[in-house]
Amino acid sequence: MHKPLAILALLAAFTPASAATVDEAVAAALAEHKMSQAPPCTDATFVRRVYLDVIGKPPTPEEVKAFLQDRTAGKRATLIEALLARPEFADYWSMKWCDLLRVKSEFPINLWPNAVQAYHRWVHDAIRENRPYDAFARDLLTSSGSNFRVPPVNFWRAVQGRAPSDLAGVVALTFMGARLDRMPKERAAGLAAFCARVAFKPTSEWKEEIVQLNPAPVAAVEAMLPDGTVVKLEPEDDPRLVFAAWLIRADNPWFARAVVNRIWAWLMGRGVVHEPDDIREDNPPSVTGLLEALEAELVRSKWDLKQVYRAILNSRTYQASSTPAGDDPAAASLFAHSAVRRLDAEVLADAIAAITGDREEYSSPIPEPYTFIPDSHPTVLLPDGSITSSFLEMFGRPARDTGLFSERNNDCTDAQRLFLLNSSAMQERLRGSARLRAIGQAARGDSVTYIREVYLLILSRYPTEKEIADVREYGKTSGLSGKQSAEDLAWALVNTKEFLFRH
Repeated sequence: MHKPLAILALLAAFTPASAATVDEAVAAALAEHKMSQAPPCTDATFVRRVYLDVIGKPPTPEEVKAFLQDRTAGKRATLIEALLARPEFADYWSMKWCDLLRVKSEFPINLWPNAVQAYHRWVHDAIRENRPYDAFARDLLTSSGSNFRVPPVNFWRAVQGRAPSDLAGVVALTFMGARLDRMPKERAAGLAAFCARVAFKPTSEWKEEIVQLNPAPVAAVEAMLPDGTVVKLEPEDDPRLVFAAWLIRADNPWFARAVVNRIWAWLMGRGVVHEPDDIREDNPPSVTGLLEALEAELVRSKWDLKQVYRAILNSRTYQASSTPAGDDPAAASLFAHSAVRRLDAEVLADAIAAITGDREEYSSPIPEPYTFIPDSHPTVLLPDGSITSSFLEMFGRPARDTGLFSERNNDCTDAQRLFLLNSSAMQERLRGSARLRAIGQAARGDSVTYIREVYLLILSRYPTEKEIADVREYGKTSGLSGKQSAEDLAWALVNTKEFLFRH
């Protein structure tokens, strides 16, 4: 259930102070480079952008109309609070986290379906409940038990190898935003030592494993933490607990920084440290003080990740236009304007489904018989990286093999353009769209009303007077029936950059 508007407005009045600190850091960097920031985006641009970024779906025409008609001063902050409270927030962001955590049944991860379903549900519940990030990380790092019955132990199983260095690599990538092969050798080896006693024990149930501390006798050893501190691990110690206790400290130099940088990259298109999983001393942040502001907000809020979202989303920096104020190539890395980014494959699939009224067919050959997904299931909520379609693969959905930020490919390709332009399947879906048919029936022959409603549905904005005139002229001169020209309008808008991209 959504929170009452009065409560949301009250919450919006207490915007994190770090939203202003974010803007101060960006403004200082721009001033240093003698660069101007783009003006604020319009309300029509903002409402579409924030819906896509926070809940992974465009606003409905009714939601667009309500926002544009709202004349209250704090309506953007109120909308941000409303979206953070919606159940779709957990749907969309569990997809992002499952990319990072490599939630997938089949090769090379081999979690298997039972474990994938349990793991995805656990991640989704943690986001829905807004579990503190330190507790979330501690559970993933220190849990023991059946991979079917204790979902977070799958963190250790969702790895391509089981050598200590393989396990240490995913720990560094996930929680430190670092790559083991780029760390000093002695520190990489030290991190691997904390993973050396993770053991996997099969059971009589098919594909079930117990993740546990290896019970074999060991001698006391010294291990080096990533900050260079040497600790002694006694035989009775679980090294994972020792490492986790160090990692989730408020003063840890990697933990908070890695996650706020990652969230920034998810919302803004690139990290303050870029790539967001390549944090190291010789790869400095592009804006001084920005990560520190977000880290401080996260620690101050007792590891509440939603406070980081609030700080970013309420900032002038996030709400800037995507049209640059100048032509300096450094503008993107200094966040002088909003980045124009193609929609994620799953988000695009759901956005098209919102227009056509039907969905892609998804299936997985694991296990037999084939797994089919009902039409009512959002694509962003697919739990398993092995459940896919030709559309998702064409539009760059990550295979979830590595957990790297770059594994998701949102570049445009000729194959994508040709599919949207020429695919008979896409044309049939638009031709049979119940949503478009209902708009036509409600318009009762009024072409201007029809055009306005189709623009609202597909582009989340009203058309300009020139666009209305152009569409009407096309209808008069094309020689097509009213139904055919209406289908052409929807097809043309779906193929625009404005529909395919966040802007």
